[in-house]
Amino acid sequence: MNRPRTLTAAFVRAVNKPGRYGDGRGGYGLSLLVRTTRNGRLSKTWSQRLYIGGKPAMVGLGSYPIVTLAEARAKCVENRRTVEHGRDLRSPEMPTVAVALEKAIATREQHWRNPRTAKAWRSSVHNHAAAIIARRVDQVSTADVLAVLNPVWTTKPELGRKLRQRLAMAFRWAVAANHISTNPAGEALAGLLPRHAGTGGHFDSLPASEVPAALDTIDASAAFWSTKAAIRMLALTATRSSEVRGMRWDEIHGDVWTIPADRTKTAIPQRVPLSSAALAVLDQARIHSDDSGYVFPNRHGNQTTVEALSKLCRDQGLAMTPHGLRSSFRSWCAEQGIPREVAEMSLGHTVRGVEGAYQRSDLLDARAKVMEQWGQHLSGKASDNEAEHRRDHSPASPVATP
Repeated sequence: MNRPRTLTAAFVRAVNKPGRYGDGRGGYGLSLLVRTTRNGRLSKTWSQRLYIGGKPAMVGLGSYPIVTLAEARAKCVENRRTVEHGRDLRSPEMPTVAVALEKAIATREQHWRNPRTAKAWRSSVHNHAAAIIARRVDQVSTADVLAVLNPVWTTKPELGRKLRQRLAMAFRWAVAANHISTNPAGEALAGLLPRHAGTGGHFDSLPASEVPAALDTIDASAAFWSTKAAIRMLALTATRSSEVRGMRWDEIHGDVWTIPADRTKTAIPQRVPLSSAALAVLDQARIHSDDSGYVFPNRHGNQTTVEALSKLCRDQGLAMTPHGLRSSFRSWCAEQGIPREVAEMSLGHTVRGVEGAYQRSDLLDARAKVMEQWGQHLSGKASDNEAEHRRDHSPASPVATP
């Protein structure tokens, strides 16, 4: 499409070619940045180029269409006046990384089950991001964040993942509050940090110990209720994304969810035991129930897409995919000494090389106990019981793991 000399409402609405589009002479430095996100969608954000203290500065003005062209222009005029009167419009209103971290914690703290989570956030960021913690958020670049992460990313991968997630959340708040236009700890880091070993190939997964905090982060997000609930159910049942997204109310009978054969990878009906934590998710889903029949419908009453689940994980800065939750569960089973056949059947796998009753049973009772314990772990309640659980489920003789 032809680019006008100055921006118009019609052009801003229709433009879909990535790039930065200025408002021409008399636009007070206003520009529209159009870019394609990792999920293929267009993002349009406003920014203004100003000279503050003799140095060029780019000031974020918010995203389109939340901020219209007229509103962006009005902000530019106001900012220009502020600068001409000798005031730095970024100070004292421009927050530091420390302030942004506190704001991010405040928006999520009420959803965290463990009261020590907030302390852990503060401790990790203040101790390992000391080089940037006192800087204003607009003075931190992706290179600065990378310099903070590099010392721990490969030597202490668990800490590295947590640190990146927490910094991403702090800067995400700053973007939402229109202090900056892009997140220096967000997608730009994807190609700069090496992949951690043992993360399951294309399906990134977190250590089981990190999954509870990741789910709390998702719960605290502003995403649609069914997207958040579907990810928690995915974690609690260790089933496949397609199975949870297609979950229907008529498949649930008491504390057992029966997935029909046409929706399982093995083409065999699968009974899934529902833990008390999973039943609690269903209780909340019933409040939002519509006539679609889906347990977790999207805004339009259709089946939630896998892209919606994946995007939510990315947006929250989590180094995992929805499918990776199955790997986290399998690792936890190994740590707890769960017999191989029980763990594999819990994942809906066909178990080969087992004999006798195992060939004629889906081990529902044994799997129910495992999923209850897993649910307690995800709710932060399992630490006192896991040692006893290992004793209860340890096989008399070791079972080889494939």
